[in-house]
Amino acid sequence: MTEALDPQALVDALLVLVLAAFVGYEVVSKVPTMLHTPLMSGANAVHGVIVVGAIIVTATAGSPLQLGLGLLGVILGTVNVVGGFVVTDRMLEMFRGRRDGKASGDRASGDRASGDRASGDKQ
Repeated sequence: MTEALDPQALVDALLVLVLAAFVGYEVVSKVPTMLHTPLMSGANAVHGVIVVGAIIVTATAGSPLQLGLGLLGVILGTVNVVGGFVVTDRMLEMFRGRRDGKASGDRASGDRASGDRASGDKQ
């Protein structure tokens, strides 16, 4: 008992997809750099909920096609969550590296400069 997909419903769904992609791109492209890390953390939380939903849908699958698509959704969602956490971690490392690098670099250059002066005084 297969129902035919209403052509108008398909056009409506494609229109929503295109508009959502456009609005998403516009919103994300206008986000200041300092807010990217908190937004990534929020997106990871949402993707975690999506993975749980995909698991529930897969568990109630009625046909092999639904099961396969559900498993594909779970796998891709999990990859998305893990990738999001990796990217967030790398972004946080960049911020830590700047602060730590400047502080250690200043100390190291200060130590070298005082060491050079000390060795210059001894000669």
